[in-house]
Amino acid sequence: MKAFAELLDRLSYTHSRNEKLRLLKIYLGRAPDPDRGWALAALADGLAFSFPIRRIVLELIEPKLDAELFRLSRDYVGDTAETVALVWPEPAGPRSEPPRLNEVVKGLKLARRTDLARLLEGWLDRLDPNGRWALLKLLTGALRVGVSARLVKTALAEMGGREVSEIEEVWHGLSPPYEPLFAWLTGTAPRPDVTGSPVFLPLMLSQPLDDEELARLDVGEFCIEWKWDGIRVQVVSTGPATRLYSRTGDDISRSFPEIVEGWCGQGVFDGELLIVREGEVAPFADLQRRLNRKTVSRRMMEEYPAHIRLYDALRIGDADLRSLALRERRARLEAWWVSRAPPRTDLSPLVEVSDKDELIRLWSGTRGVGVEGLMLKRSQSPYLAGRPKGHWYKWKRASLTLDCVLMYAQRGSGKRSSLYSDYTFGVWTGTTEHTELVAVGKAYSGYTDRELLELDRWIRQHTLERFGPARRVEPALVLEIAFDAVQRSSRHKSGVALRFPRIHRIRWEKPAREADRLDTVIALLEPKTATGHACGAERSGSPRFRLR
Repeated sequence: MKAFAELLDRLSYTHSRNEKLRLLKIYLGRAPDPDRGWALAALADGLAFSFPIRRIVLELIEPKLDAELFRLSRDYVGDTAETVALVWPEPAGPRSEPPRLNEVVKGLKLARRTDLARLLEGWLDRLDPNGRWALLKLLTGALRVGVSARLVKTALAEMGGREVSEIEEVWHGLSPPYEPLFAWLTGTAPRPDVTGSPVFLPLMLSQPLDDEELARLDVGEFCIEWKWDGIRVQVVSTGPATRLYSRTGDDISRSFPEIVEGWCGQGVFDGELLIVREGEVAPFADLQRRLNRKTVSRRMMEEYPAHIRLYDALRIGDADLRSLALRERRARLEAWWVSRAPPRTDLSPLVEVSDKDELIRLWSGTRGVGVEGLMLKRSQSPYLAGRPKGHWYKWKRASLTLDCVLMYAQRGSGKRSSLYSDYTFGVWTGTTEHTELVAVGKAYSGYTDRELLELDRWIRQHTLERFGPARRVEPALVLEIAFDAVQRSSRHKSGVALRFPRIHRIRWEKPAREADRLDTVIALLEPKTATGHACGAERSGSPRFRLR
């Protein structure tokens, strides 16, 4: 546990990606099995423990510290795990040897629910503050040390002299603590055999289309599709087993059981996960209602019916298609879909344009049809893992901006726990005699470190009320917010919310009374639905596209 705690501590205070990568490689190369396997699982996927850790921790700390003092401490620190780690009393005698990570994981897996409090208290007594913090973070599954699953896999690949794609091709066929994986990477065993497992394959990713690329683009060399407003997914089916993966390789099958249970046909397929009702694609907000749910009720599946719009095939049956050109893969996908047509699927239509001017006009109108933009894929491209240059381009519609007024600020977590870094903002509504601010979103990105300090200072000087880690501030600071779209929201008094908001600029000089009004926001609402043909594209003066 000590080495793992030191790793988490250093990762949390390290901004550099290369330095994080170096720390991961050192730990994974030196830590013994199975400790490093459990650490790998915690960093990449999280270790799931089915017991109420927060309640148990609060019950343990209650007799050890005055409740009001703990509340004030938690308010100041901004994180429950870190607070408990700091205020936990030191044992009366000498501290025992800290537990190994394997001891903790195995102890939790074998323990009865009635023994959990005793186990946890014993481990906390044996650890120093840093170890206690790491233990509690491990149990809650919220490490928040700025490490993605992709970065962990990159560290593994570099440690073993392999490509990241090789790691990903066996990852989902293995389980923690990954001892066969480490044996392969250290050269003491062959590559793990995952034949017959529904294993995720590395995705091919696109690059943004910039002005320079657009200028030299030959439209005739590309297949053009709508950029659908869902999430990228991969369906992997071996026949007996089917899995649905996100673009990062997370298994999301349990969140969309109707897709997995209804699938027919072996292969690996690339597509977009959407909510579709009566042939029409619902707003992204509807899809968000289904994401990250461990269980899904029948009613939710009926109200938010999942659908996959397919646009590529990596494998069909036993045939690996990745070396083929996109047009050939597309032809095989269409033939397979016509013969199989799994329920809740269709094919993403190809959009025909005659020249670059028509392409630009089509892109300019994408906001009117409720899609994110266009995808341009070179027709001769093989399916290459990663983000190869010159093959696929995403041409997203331009961001929108609004001038909003800062309403509330909340302290962040981890390294931002002492700074006000999460901002709720709103716009004006009402009559000339009575105007009020109504919230339309929350942002916690887009600013520099220097701007964060300036915002934190301003917030502390202009606070009107405090609510634990949050503050209500004077309605005097204007933030220019960039966002992708406006959507309906029952959670906001305004009735709307901005999608993917981020701070574009701090308008120190602009009077708050000149910020935008709710009417302006409502005028930017997305079309209710965006639809598209199953095969081929239909173009007319209408901005609507329906499924056949």
